[in-house]
Amino acid sequence: MKRALLLLAVLLLGVGAALVAFSAAGAGLYDVARLTRAVPRRTALMLAREDAAARQGRRWRLHQTWLPYDRISPLLRRAVLTAEDDAFYQHGGLDWSELRAAARRDLEERRVVRGGSTITQQLAKNLFLGDQRTVTRKLTEVFLALRMERTLSKRRIFELYLNLIEWGDGVFGAEAAARRYFGVSAADLSPRQALLLAAVIINPCRYPVLDPPRRIERRVRMIASRMHRRGALDQIQYEQALGLPPPAPPPDSTATPGDPLAAPPGDPLSPPATP
Repeated sequence: MKRALLLLAVLLLGVGAALVAFSAAGAGLYDVARLTRAVPRRTALMLAREDAAARQGRRWRLHQTWLPYDRISPLLRRAVLTAEDDAFYQHGGLDWSELRAAARRDLEERRVVRGGSTITQQLAKNLFLGDQRTVTRKLTEVFLALRMERTLSKRRIFELYLNLIEWGDGVFGAEAAARRYFGVSAADLSPRQALLLAAVIINPCRYPVLDPPRRIERRVRMIASRMHRRGALDQIQYEQALGLPPPAPPPDSTATPGDPLAAPPGDPLSPPATP
């Protein structure tokens, strides 16, 4: 019995090593260096969505417009980091603490409830791997993320992510999303608009931006609270992000006779006439 278990363990280790080697070799086939200067016209995820729509017999149109990093709203950039990858500038492509937390939560729930993927991993998947859900795909994603971190700057990775991530059916990138949902450029998003876009990234084809369900509102509150504590939102912006009504203006105590809100002559509340 012990010998059989030992053989099984050796076999599993061999299969695992083969999967890792296969995934590492597969990751090496993609031209990551090209991303330093060029942007793909269609990502693997875009092609997968287009193919799925064709199989369903429905029309699909791509909406995506490139916007340089410096022109994308700083509020949106900060909100996306807060929502998706708080340690983006500290890790090298993989956030091990987040991966451990995700694995622990998934084991407790006995299903996948927490992703654990960094911005770099998400970008690798969207660019090269599409919507595949296999062990080798996940391993390839990991090796691609490590390669991208060695080849590209953090700024470039984040710029590609913000311009290519999915934000709805056929909607990719911050500029297309801002135009589609709010009729403004991604450079001009309000605090509320920026945080709503960041909140729906978890599943942009399921959760509507303009009619956010409770889960998205909870995420907006979480993102806003963290940004407010860190000084990325002032009090007014924080309240705007939560969708709170603006405070009422203070009463005007300096009304003049010509003011339509001034008390009429003879009113008992009117001040005495000046001689």
